Amino acid sequence: MIADVALVVVAVLAATLGPRLLQRSTSIERSPWVGIVLWQSLSVSAVAAVVLTGAALALPAVPLSNDLAALLSACGAALRAQYETPGGAAASATGAVLAVSVLGRVIYCLAAEVALARSQRARLRRSLLILAQTDPCTGALVLEHDAPVAYCVPGHGGRVVMTSAALDTLRPDELEAVMAHERAHLVARHHLVLAVSRALARAFPGVPVFRDAHVALTRLVEMHADDVAASCNERLSIATAVVRMAESKAPAAALGAGGPTSVARVRRLLAPADPLRASGVAAALVIAAVLVLAPLGILAAPAVVAATADLCPIDFPTDTV
Repeated sequence: MIADVALVVVAVLAATLGPRLLQRSTSIERSPWVGIVLWQSLSVSAVAAVVLTGAALALPAVPLSNDLAALLSACGAALRAQYETPGGAAASATGAVLAVSVLGRVIYCLAAEVALARSQRARLRRSLLILAQTDPCTGALVLEHDAPVAYCVPGHGGRVVMTSAALDTLRPDELEAVMAHERAHLVARHHLVLAVSRALARAFPGVPVFRDAHVALTRLVEMHADDVAASCNERLSIATAVVRMAESKAPAAALGAGGPTSVARVRRLLAPADPLRASGVAAALVIAAVLVLAPLGILAAPAVVAATADLCPIDFPTDTV
């Protein structure tokens, strides 16, 4: 019962307090990839805590043992004892329904999101094969359009796409910075990060952690791509290019260089803060690991305690020769 309550507490804190703390933190934007890891860990912790709460209700704790036969016998005895009482049977059924329904909802929404994204990208690629031409200088696919737009189409054989207006509007240094930004999206597979966060937000739309995580990750992946581009380009060039394409909108399943995060990104590019130090990065990674492993540790604790309690002290003979 203590493990059940502890898991519920972890789930509630991860779903409500965790997002508030991360949103108030100004340090994660100094190293966006760290923020990406923390938001993902918080989401995983929330889902895992709920699923494991159901598992803890459905399956009674038994002492760990190296003897497989003894472990199976203990499991059978514990299950019989729990299901013999109406309260135990009801708790087990509730826990099983909770775990299966939450896990099933997550898997269904992830599968639906992946299938939708693949379908959208396939349609976009077919259109690009007909309408776009490869620019010999940049290697990007170029579409004839009045508005300056740049985006990448992720997935197998990912490509960078630009409009003719973008090529005409951007200076050579800005064009190079935009290409580096879009290639950073492709290399880091940011589309997978956003696909998972979008699926969780759709699966549980009323839960703050998933809603806030998707909004934050949408901003952080763009900042991370900006940082990668800034490693080989002037930050002013990236900021100017972002301003020129701030009103642009990328197609579905693509990652664009402009968009609603443009204002925050330009401010950050023009007034950059120092990245997190090694100690700060290490602390953030430890927090992320604790977030992910805490539900598993709480679930395993009763079994470990039970196994320890079963250990009998060795009685030494008191007779002397």
